[in-house]
Amino acid sequence: MNRRAFLSLIGSAAWPLAAGTARAQQPGGKPPTLGYLGGGGPASQRAWLDAFVRRLRELGWVEGRSIMIDVRWGEGRPERYAAIAGEFVKAKVDIILAGGTEAAVAAKQATSTIPIVFPTAGDPVGSRLVASLPRPGGNVTGLSNLGTDLAAKRLEILREAFPELSRLAVMANVDYSGGTFEASEIQEAARRLKLEIVPLSIRRVEDIEPALESLKSRAQALYTTGDPLVNAQRLRINTFALAARLPTMFSQRQYLEVGGLMSYGPNFLDLNRRAADYVDKILRGAKPAELPVEQPTKFDLVINLITARAIGIAVPPTLLARADEVIE
Repeated sequence: MNRRAFLSLIGSAAWPLAAGTARAQQPGGKPPTLGYLGGGGPASQRAWLDAFVRRLRELGWVEGRSIMIDVRWGEGRPERYAAIAGEFVKAKVDIILAGGTEAAVAAKQATSTIPIVFPTAGDPVGSRLVASLPRPGGNVTGLSNLGTDLAAKRLEILREAFPELSRLAVMANVDYSGGTFEASEIQEAARRLKLEIVPLSIRRVEDIEPALESLKSRAQALYTTGDPLVNAQRLRINTFALAARLPTMFSQRQYLEVGGLMSYGPNFLDLNRRAADYVDKILRGAKPAELPVEQPTKFDLVINLITARAIGIAVPPTLLARADEVIE
């Protein structure tokens, strides 16, 4: 049940897209090449790719005719980000789209000349992707997802939903800068709300199951920080949480599609769509250094009532009334 208009790309066009009106090409008639470095994998982020490509098409860039797109997936593994970024540089792509903070950092380390656009980054300045939001400088620009600024709000929503909440498990990838920043804000907000944090630190896929098993009865709810590695394992995490009857809070709606309870954060489909506008401007001659980093304009609170019923939780009507979407 939609409370407000929600961008939906279900049933998006197949990849690659059909040919259409071609735009300006490079000398010799060769279309520019974009290297697409997805932070996660196709199972978790294909909708983001579709949103990006659909907007490119609206702007006149058609894959296979006016632009070539080389799609690679990092699968949440930093070593893959570095390898793929290096391959793009060696192939001399004209622009790189790097999905996520760590992917963008890897791309920046690989080249200081090829333009780089990030559709989502938790803290572009803190991670040294850009010098400042108004004037990025260098060859990198894009959109911030305000990941570290929203953690406190998520904790407040959790406390509103569960007034008796006192112990909260927080799963964070300690090798992911955005997750580290978010975990720090969680600690600060937890002190204010008098919440005890049970940290679950991970670095690899193999760390997730032991971290979850270590919980036992030590927490009353589970919060995961935004991160491609965790996103790719969201089904495993939610399967555990459902079996343990743990309420969950996430940063993206995607987690609720596989049994998560609540999510609050920017609309990632919209951010990826807007990233296409940056690519369009750069391909037409704009310099990344002069394109300000933009912030989200759409934020969604989504609640999964199917999950709430499965774990025996009654979500307050006041919170349901504020939700942008209720899954039931």
